[in-house]
Amino acid sequence: MKEGTNLSRRDFLRRLGLGAGSAMAMMALEPLSVFARDKETGAVTNRMTYRVQHGTGEQISLLGFGMMRLPDDQEKVNRLVDYAIEHGVNYFDTAPVYMRGQSEVLTGNALARYPREKFHVATKMSNMWGGTDVESAKQMYYTSMKKLRVDYIDYYLLHSIGGGGMESFNRRFIDNGLLDFLLAERKAGRIRHLGFSYHGDVRVFDWLLGYQDDYHWDFCQIQMNYLDWRHASIRGGRRVDADAEYLYDKCQKTGVQCVIMEPLRGGALGKVSSDVAKQLQALRPDDSAARWAFRWVGSYPNVLTALSGMNKMEHLVDNVETFSPLDPCTEAENTLLEKIADKMAGVPTIPCTTCAYCMPCPYGVDIPGNFAYYNEAVKDKLLPLPERTAADYASRKQQFAEGYHKALADPKTWAHSCQDCEECLSKCPQLIRIPNQLARIVKTLRK
Repeated sequence: MKEGTNLSRRDFLRRLGLGAGSAMAMMALEPLSVFARDKETGAVTNRMTYRVQHGTGEQISLLGFGMMRLPDDQEKVNRLVDYAIEHGVNYFDTAPVYMRGQSEVLTGNALARYPREKFHVATKMSNMWGGTDVESAKQMYYTSMKKLRVDYIDYYLLHSIGGGGMESFNRRFIDNGLLDFLLAERKAGRIRHLGFSYHGDVRVFDWLLGYQDDYHWDFCQIQMNYLDWRHASIRGGRRVDADAEYLYDKCQKTGVQCVIMEPLRGGALGKVSSDVAKQLQALRPDDSAARWAFRWVGSYPNVLTALSGMNKMEHLVDNVETFSPLDPCTEAENTLLEKIADKMAGVPTIPCTTCAYCMPCPYGVDIPGNFAYYNEAVKDKLLPLPERTAADYASRKQQFAEGYHKALADPKTWAHSCQDCEECLSKCPQLIRIPNQLARIVKTLRK
């Protein structure tokens, strides 16, 4: 950490000597949201859940309107936007490439009917295809502003970084001076908040957050849902280097708020199997599977807004109700969703080859030893643990703990000694998110 920079929440807690459990307890005490209030009377104007943008104190609706697949009909779009704004939604996300450019036009026309302070609009630098000429990129930026009918953009993103690795990122934003231009536009106030959306090679994600002291990213858009939290690698057709748990934790540690895309994983978590539906309905009979997924995402305090592509009024109405206000998931509900996700994906082992390139750990953790024991427990079907109410839950948990303490006799080598310094990450040829995996072992051992 550079001298003079602010401590992250995790570093602050660590210096106080607080562990992960204490950190979560403190976080639970923080207000997750605020309601919109009249500036003069202080009266609540709607029940939408809001999050506070760290840099400006702006209140952003926890439900964000994704404008990627709008009806190709301005009147229909206007009606959707009217209902959204009337019920407190104030974040609208689009891009030049959505609907072949028509999304920005439809969005701009709908929002232009309202005072500028009523909405926050997000769009992107979508120069992923074709040339990387800086003048063409600047024209895309100016055209977005024209189509959206605004003279500043609230949230502007470097679109889909990670695809093509660092070579592509450098070509799109560094070598041509485009990032310098966007940083200057933020300084001039024509971009209020600058961030990026991530897909693909996690090394680009890590590099950008590693230079937070230089670029001061205001937000980061990531794909996050209860399946991708630890099972992102089972997505088909696209290379994925990091689970959402890693992406979220890295953003939180760096002090960058998250905008969430794909909270329903392309709609899949809104159409679960009948077996999963029964499990969810047993706890909350009136809630849809989609509502469970949205509640899970919204329960994380570093989420600024969660995007939903709502092209039908019934979807918009249901989602607004879910977030007005948000009812955060309980510990029991989180445990159920975790087990559902594990079953959907199959219980994965940690892809450690015991090469020991990650060693020595500066805090003494035996990383390969921890992973070897965990994988053996999965192989022997000791993991995953059953529901807490199961007759064999306590015995299996104790068996796991006894075997762990036998396999790793020295307490200094246990997973709980990990301080999340991330020194091991760049050394692992398997790109394992080592601190996150160690945290899973700690959670399994916790009494």
